[in-house]
Amino acid sequence: MEVQSAAKDKRSPHRSLASIHRILENPKLAFAFALLLVDALLVSLIIAYVPYTKIDWDAYMSQVSGFLEGERDYRNLEGDTGPLVYPAGFLYIYSAIQFVTGGQVYPAQILFGILYVLNLGIVLFIYVKTDVLPWWALSLLCLSKRVHSIFVLRLFNDCFAMTLLHAALCSFLYQKWHLGLVIFSGAVSVKMNVLLYAPPLLLLMLKAMDIAGVFSALAGAALVQILLGLPFLLAHPIAYLSRAFNLGRVFIHFWSVNFKFVPEPVFISKEFAVSLLVTHLILLAMFSHYRWCRHEGGLLSFLHSKLFSMKLSAAISSSFSFKQFHNRHSNFKLLNKEHIVTVMFVGNFIGIACARSLHYQFYSWYFYSLPYLLWRTSFPTLLRLMLFVAVEFCWNVYPSTNYSSALLLCAHLVILWGLWTAAPEYPYVNEKTSTENKRK
Repeated sequence: MEVQSAAKDKRSPHRSLASIHRILENPKLAFAFALLLVDALLVSLIIAYVPYTKIDWDAYMSQVSGFLEGERDYRNLEGDTGPLVYPAGFLYIYSAIQFVTGGQVYPAQILFGILYVLNLGIVLFIYVKTDVLPWWALSLLCLSKRVHSIFVLRLFNDCFAMTLLHAALCSFLYQKWHLGLVIFSGAVSVKMNVLLYAPPLLLLMLKAMDIAGVFSALAGAALVQILLGLPFLLAHPIAYLSRAFNLGRVFIHFWSVNFKFVPEPVFISKEFAVSLLVTHLILLAMFSHYRWCRHEGGLLSFLHSKLFSMKLSAAISSSFSFKQFHNRHSNFKLLNKEHIVTVMFVGNFIGIACARSLHYQFYSWYFYSLPYLLWRTSFPTLLRLMLFVAVEFCWNVYPSTNYSSALLLCAHLVILWGLWTAAPEYPYVNEKTSTENKRK
């Protein structure tokens, strides 16, 4: 045993050196590490020298204080900006932050700075794994003035929601669907915008697992929501569900970054909201049928094959026959990493493009997917960069104007058109690639 231990100790420095050598040999990986270090320094300088902007922090602390004092009725949890409208996960996270920081802004900024670097590290990992962008384009992920502000100068809960979402996406890249769904549900418990990813995620799960696997993963996600919301569900269930999962909220026209050019009476009308919802559903259906399920013969053909598989498995009564069938059909093909990220990012972007109102902190919902989406189009690099700059510019115009919101909508539509006309990637990993990945 001592000899084996000594041998392992001798090998460990060599393994470390080999890992460092691989990083240095891969320019994209080395550049990602450099970006992470430089941006961490930038974040520390922002925290030290740029004044904090008071928006929602005091309201968050008031809502958390009410919860910690024993209030379980969501109707009574309020702050100076209004009632609490986030699920229970938000309360637990900000209760922990209040405990650690004492409710003080500066130590909270340090925590959010760490969160920013952690989130950026996860996103860079996704980009390196998918290998869609050239190495230099990874720097775009660090160039947003607005996103830096959202994390370390505003301390919004969107930061936690999106970090958890990106962590869930990492799990999906490794086909860890049940774990990913648990993390995804945790993200939803912080802020509901994560549900924009739900339709494309469901489609990916149907591709990756059988029906039983999909239901068990969804059950795990539902269990997370029940456990997190249990104190409120037991005390005042209607108040919790109606406040924390209110899908009918109407945002203030003044703060909208998109559709500011739409007259306010139209903006707040039910007809406008319904038309955007219908457009959202139509676009999801079109992309699902013609893009994401193209290699399966379209969405309807894919769903029909899943239904047939489910009926066939239910019809087999013999245990021997069932085992044969199960062994033959339960191991579905692994999904391509690029396909997973493309479907998730595009599905979310469709929701963003069709959202009635986007406030400034909502930029974090899709900023980290923008470079990926732009490089999934067949646009020339110059146009990609122009679109990136245009979107970033619109999100930094304060307050937004008719012109900036119209420009943002145009940029979104151009990107959406580019994604529609781009060549779809093959969704499955072939056996050779799968074997190589397992060896790694």
